[in-house]
Amino acid sequence: MSTTTAAERQSSVSTHILDTSVGRPAAGVAVRLAARAGRDADLRPLGGSVTDADGRCKDLPALPEGTTHVRLGFEVEAYFENSAKNQADAQQDAPANRDSGTVFFPEVAVTFAVTAGEHYHVPLLLNPFGYSVYRGS
Repeated sequence: MSTTTAAERQSSVSTHILDTSVGRPAAGVAVRLAARAGRDADLRPLGGSVTDADGRCKDLPALPEGTTHVRLGFEVEAYFENSAKNQADAQQDAPANRDSGTVFFPEVAVTFAVTAGEHYHVPLLLNPFGYSVYRGS
């Protein structure tokens, strides 16, 4: 009879962000992690991280045993504001923002189901007017 430890039953999550408008990682984006045990349970904040120069969060908190759903919250507004300013500075005649002066997607929230003992890598492909996510490896 084999027994599994709590660590083996625990799921884990990692993520990275690629800014597809410039073909580079999105550094300095705050990422929040929340989880719940059961579809009808409330999401419980677990903490967060900030993307590194490679656009990766390598230190997200562990998921509690019994987690069934996870939400990653990406705070992209400050990233886009800084990115637009840096781009405008680099190209003096470029507009700081092509729209109304506000960021179209100030945050991205991705909620997904998890199974005990599996790792979930959920990349965010981001640009100023759209995004997509997928289960990576």
